[in-house]
Amino acid sequence: MLSHETAAEIHQLLDKPRTRIHISVPAGQHPARRQAIRGVVIHRGRGLVAEWQPPWQLPRTSVEGTVLDLVAAARTFDDAYGWISAAVGRRLTTPQLLGKALAGRSRMRWRGWVAAALEDAAEGVHSPLERHYVHGVERAHGLPAATRQAKRRHGSGLRYLDNLYEEYGLCVELDGATAHPAEGRWRDTRRDNVNFAQGARTLRYGWPDVTQYRCRTATEVGLFLRDHGWTGTLRRCGSACTAAGG
Repeated sequence: MLSHETAAEIHQLLDKPRTRIHISVPAGQHPARRQAIRGVVIHRGRGLVAEWQPPWQLPRTSVEGTVLDLVAAARTFDDAYGWISAAVGRRLTTPQLLGKALAGRSRMRWRGWVAAALEDAAEGVHSPLERHYVHGVERAHGLPAATRQAKRRHGSGLRYLDNLYEEYGLCVELDGATAHPAEGRWRDTRRDNVNFAQGARTLRYGWPDVTQYRCRTATEVGLFLRDHGWTGTLRRCGSACTAAGG
């Protein structure tokens, strides 16, 4: 059956087609033992179950099976979480269905981490960048928990705010792009202005802010929250932590 990146294309987990075709076969089978098939990557798995398809469609792994296959094959945790967040964010599946599929696998790389990642996805953490903020900035330094993907009315539609500290009038937005085109910057400015008009200031951070400079970011967020009524105290995330008040 079709699997991995090829199944991901069919399930619309990928926006661009890949050059190679990925196929999964039962662990005991060894097709093309004598000669490799050009452009085809063959995987072997246990307990393979194809998603039901009409007879004129090629068999493929389910959305949940595809995501877990890609997670297991990912090079980094960030890459792995990217597959989870893409599937959940595009509403192709749910963290609950992924958890059920995970429980049905006897072998799974990073099982404990994947289970924890599914809990994050269920709470509205929709990208690896957001997960770095939640774990490396907010929780590691004892900041209060924000509301993830908070809904706000904007004209005739809805906006979703990455992290809203509503009680303290603060929104923390996360930008994953290394470069922001002019149109994107103006869009962010308009969103920030709307947040301000609705009673919330915006702090905006990118990859370096939630990884390399996470302690500095925690300090900035903590100082704002303190000035607006938070009575907690920042804690140190480690012996080298530079967060003020840690």
